[in-house]
Amino acid sequence: MKISKHLSIYVIFCLVTLTSCGINSDIMFRGKGVEVIRENIPLYADEAYVLAPDDRFYFSLFVNDGKRQLDMRAGVEMGVTPDGAQGVMQGNQMMMMARGGMGIDYLINPDGNVQLPILGKVNLTGLTIEQAQDTLAQMYAIEYNKPFVQLEVTNRRAVVFTGGGGRASVVPITNNNTTLMEALALAGGVDTRGRVKKIKIMRRTSEGRVIYEVDMSTLAGLKYADMIVQANDYIYVQPVPYIGRELLAEVSAITSLLTSSIFLYSLISND
Repeated sequence: MKISKHLSIYVIFCLVTLTSCGINSDIMFRGKGVEVIRENIPLYADEAYVLAPDDRFYFSLFVNDGKRQLDMRAGVEMGVTPDGAQGVMQGNQMMMMARGGMGIDYLINPDGNVQLPILGKVNLTGLTIEQAQDTLAQMYAIEYNKPFVQLEVTNRRAVVFTGGGGRASVVPITNNNTTLMEALALAGGVDTRGRVKKIKIMRRTSEGRVIYEVDMSTLAGLKYADMIVQANDYIYVQPVPYIGRELLAEVSAITSLLTSSIFLYSLISND
């Protein structure tokens, strides 16, 4: 009875080990029952990007329909006064930051508001970039003559899994026309284990994630190389399963465990 008890413990331990095998456990997004779109995949954005909480952006303010840009130099800002004449404005009276200047960007808070110079709190959530530019231009028209605004979101990004299992890169989207090929290149290219025949683009929409699957293994899939990547896309190159190598590693580990168990059992049996 004593031997049977110890043997039962060893058998249970081995079974637990067998059921916890991790062959290809790094492969993500497996399973059925989810719709995957493989035909009529949109190559361009269906809708313009809209601003959302946690977005960061910078903007440049011009006056006289873009003829003069407001500038900041050593705490004194040279610009154009509301009546159109050139003037000097001190301190915090104006804080319009252009790209390449002091590098200040603005954060849209969780409540949808952003604190902007002179204007105070402004709600830009849900607006496209073009709409936000027009909105700010109209609001700054109270202070300045024919203002013109250029705005760019600075933290747009996509997550790219290049086919190396769980390895991924966060790729910034600084260009509105960043393509799928460019995103893969920015992430370091497709891994040697990646299956370019199965590249999934998981896109966030108002109704949840939509999953597209493209095949870029042949020249027929060249059109998908120019597919425009959108902010918050997940790009997943499915890895080739390592069946032989990982199975061998698992079998070797289990064989070693069983050998040790048999050896211990034999020692107990001889007692």
